[in-house]
Amino acid sequence: MADIPDPFRDARRTRGVVGLPADDETIPMILRHEDVRKAAKDWKTFSSDAPFRVPIPSEEHLRSVRQLPIETDPPLHTEYRELVEPFFLRAKQPAFVARVETIVDRLLSEALARDTLEAVGDLAVPLQSRALTVLLDVPESEAERFIGWGVHVFHHGPNGGEKGKDLERYLNEQFDKAAANPGDDFYGLLTKAQFRGRPLTRAEQLGFANLMFAGGRDTVIHSVACALGYLAERPEALDFLRADPSRIVLASEEFFRVYMPLTHIGRVCPADTDVHGMTVKAGDRASLCWASANLDETAFAAADEIRLDRRPNPHVSFGFGAHLCLGAAHARTVMRTLLERLCQGVGRIELVSKVNRVEHTTAYDRPLGYESLVVRLLPLAGS
Repeated sequence: MADIPDPFRDARRTRGVVGLPADDETIPMILRHEDVRKAAKDWKTFSSDAPFRVPIPSEEHLRSVRQLPIETDPPLHTEYRELVEPFFLRAKQPAFVARVETIVDRLLSEALARDTLEAVGDLAVPLQSRALTVLLDVPESEAERFIGWGVHVFHHGPNGGEKGKDLERYLNEQFDKAAANPGDDFYGLLTKAQFRGRPLTRAEQLGFANLMFAGGRDTVIHSVACALGYLAERPEALDFLRADPSRIVLASEEFFRVYMPLTHIGRVCPADTDVHGMTVKAGDRASLCWASANLDETAFAAADEIRLDRRPNPHVSFGFGAHLCLGAAHARTVMRTLLERLCQGVGRIELVSKVNRVEHTTAYDRPLGYESLVVRLLPLAGS
């Protein structure tokens, strides 16, 4: 029985591409798993050297800086990435995991004490906002401001442009403080970093930090909320994970596969390019449709079913190739820790009500998590 709606199935099976009208261009969305991975590695044909235009829709009106390193190509991308990658890999360290466990324990204890809670705003948003302070290595009190930004620092609510300006003001404040007294946190790292024999410019610092917030919050929030919704609608799933805790790693990857928060990502074609029969003019965009690739039946057995013990699971939810997501280790730590603590202390998650969110476009309508998810957490007997 299919668990996952797949708006790309027919186009993926027939042409391998679907056109999405956007701005003054029609963007061919590359749909097949193999084709998406091939294009992701071919940066000379499908370039990320496109400030503001890697996201779809474009974000010129939402920010003033190029996001780094995602909006660059090798070798520049490689050099930028090397500056910060060790900082992000801290998310695998036991001390980092322990701090996230403390946050999860506190939030679940609060949730169990309530009759009901809205899982997006009352659990997923504060969880990732507080976990993000661990990643940034800043005081947890900073999370209160992050929580106030909602699900997405740009796209949640009607005033994305104003929210973008607020983010840049906040980041400039942090870099001003770091410049005066650089520590070992994320802002201090970028303040002290040397790039090609010089310090990073303020625009470069902002580019790294902008991506941290604009790309690193809503993705995890979405995946966490969807996992909670799945467990609420299928009570046997939590028992399945509890019966064998080794399944938690596999289940985490399956949730990332099926609840891909970013439908697709843009690439600019420097020269006229044929994309599965659609012509992209030089300077226009194609896109890599992660969501379709993750449901490709040629890469995943029973691709439209959620299998919490799926193995292998070559999903592309963290990208592929040079642009593999820097925050992947952090996202995995948050998801796995949440599932572990749910298994240890929560007997059942009951669904009270939900309002589904749907991404509407002229080319597809894709279910994309929840506007609201009200649940009740019941304690595990004896916990």
